[in-house]
Amino acid sequence: MRFAHTCIESLAVALPDKILTTTQVEETLRPLYERLKLPVGRLELMTGIRERRVWPEGTLPSDASAAAGKAVLAKSGLRAAQVELFIHSAVCRDMMEPATASFAHRKIGLPASAQIFDVSNACLGFLNSLTVAAGMIESGQIKCALIVSGENGGPLVRQTLKTLLEAPLDRNGIKPFFANLTIGSGAVGAIVCHESLLPKGARAHRLLGGIARAATEHSELCKGDTHGADSLAMQTDSEALLAAGLALAQDTWKEFVAETGYTPTSADRFICHQVGSTHRRKLYEALGLDLAKDFSTFETLGNTGSVALPATLAKAIEAGAVREGSKVGLLGIGSGLNCLMLALEW
Repeated sequence: MRFAHTCIESLAVALPDKILTTTQVEETLRPLYERLKLPVGRLELMTGIRERRVWPEGTLPSDASAAAGKAVLAKSGLRAAQVELFIHSAVCRDMMEPATASFAHRKIGLPASAQIFDVSNACLGFLNSLTVAAGMIESGQIKCALIVSGENGGPLVRQTLKTLLEAPLDRNGIKPFFANLTIGSGAVGAIVCHESLLPKGARAHRLLGGIARAATEHSELCKGDTHGADSLAMQTDSEALLAAGLALAQDTWKEFVAETGYTPTSADRFICHQVGSTHRRKLYEALGLDLAKDFSTFETLGNTGSVALPATLAKAIEAGAVREGSKVGLLGIGSGLNCLMLALEW
């Protein structure tokens, strides 16, 4: 896929105030650690995650998405009235029906003329939404879109802690729940528009194109669902998921280079989905990329699902790691398995 006129006009993150440290998680699990004789500190050692954020109990995904939507509109040179497409792209939803976009649309105060819907694809939802918006912009259907994602991992973490403390699990039995303890919460929003809407002389942050690939034979490796009225459950075969994800990423990367011309040397910065230190290291090794070109947030935010990659991009821009003219490769992957790599010229 290639885009000629699509720009990311603005990008903003909204984060919870409350911090949950990995030390606190392990302290909660002390009875389990003592029963199974597990070494304290293994969670941070294996993942590199020191802490993650947690929304107040009762926060809805639409609340988080609305916070990000308001934040990005406050940064934008465009007005809410100009938004013609609004997408909520998180894993988390308020309920099955109606679309969570409906609630966030009202909370942000977007126009009735905006087309709204949800896009859900595990951790790739936000990147998928970028391509949907770009396709509509390039075809002339719209000129301005607002994309948001609000992930609330708190219920999943709480339910996982409860399960690990109450179920009679052995060392092998706890493995499918391990990935849940890396999950964090957050929200992100982007204004995506046709270049003609930018003020004269403004820098065009161009979305150039990319490649998407699927390996759905691995769709059983990570599955999440509701657990009761207000909690979530997820089980992951982390080792198999990592191996399959790396193979899919390698196949996608070859076609991404051919499609975009971005290479390990020509790109200035790479931002991948934020899972943890082991996943990042093995991904960069598999693709032959320089780890010095990485920018990460998993250390302090954990894995925030569909929020993770775009929020990390926003943080990289704030830190000056992505500057005007930077060529950025966005390396997205999500359970399913699905991979989407996008080329961005900031």
